[in-house]
Amino acid sequence: MSTDLTLHQRRRPPTTGELHGIPWLPMLQPAERERAVAQLRVSEAAPGDYVCRVGKPVTYWFGVVEGLLKMSADNAQGQTMTFTGLPPGGWFGEGTALKREPYRYNIQALRKSVVAGLTVDTFHWLLDHSIGFNRFVMNQLNERLAQFIAAREIDRMVNPDVRVARSLAALFNPVLYPGVGEILRITQQELAYLVGLSRQRVNEALTALQAQGTIRVEYGGLRVLDLAALRSSISLSKKNL
Repeated sequence: MSTDLTLHQRRRPPTTGELHGIPWLPMLQPAERERAVAQLRVSEAAPGDYVCRVGKPVTYWFGVVEGLLKMSADNAQGQTMTFTGLPPGGWFGEGTALKREPYRYNIQALRKSVVAGLTVDTFHWLLDHSIGFNRFVMNQLNERLAQFIAAREIDRMVNPDVRVARSLAALFNPVLYPGVGEILRITQQELAYLVGLSRQRVNEALTALQAQGTIRVEYGGLRVLDLAALRSSISLSKKNL
């Protein structure tokens, strides 16, 4: 496969295994599913590839089949603000697709990833014809709102351990990212990019969380042992009062 081709030029129909990784397909009726599958395309993104960029028109509704993406934007001072990570099973940009407006954020691959796209016209057709699809999108929008409210809180936290814990909890959201399960395939450097801390400081936070029994660091990723504790980070907060 030529690396000179753009992500769009590298698109292809999804395999049967890749279709199994798309969480909203089972919610469709047979005729709806047939139409959606015919319009789905996947592409393999290399680290650093942009899936979408600020100001570009929306053409697809995207999801992560494999890998890890990040959502970010540059502020007026030219600094990059990372909003969230996007692990497997996560679909994003439904608000942009609904309004057919240009993107207000960048989506970039942190590692080699498989990205799926549904044409925006088919996205709107499903909204007009499928109750199951509408329920999925409504749940997405509701969870996304809660996620960004939590992200605002995380940005204001001065305790690095709590920031790492809450950011990890967001990546284990079973509604937004059903493909993650109990193990998140992520490196400490990738997590550092998402949280906005150094890799060394992230390592210290993960060591503290593991000592609490909240997570377990495994080869190539992290296993969540207590998601409720990870979300609340109560003990970490009290320890640093």
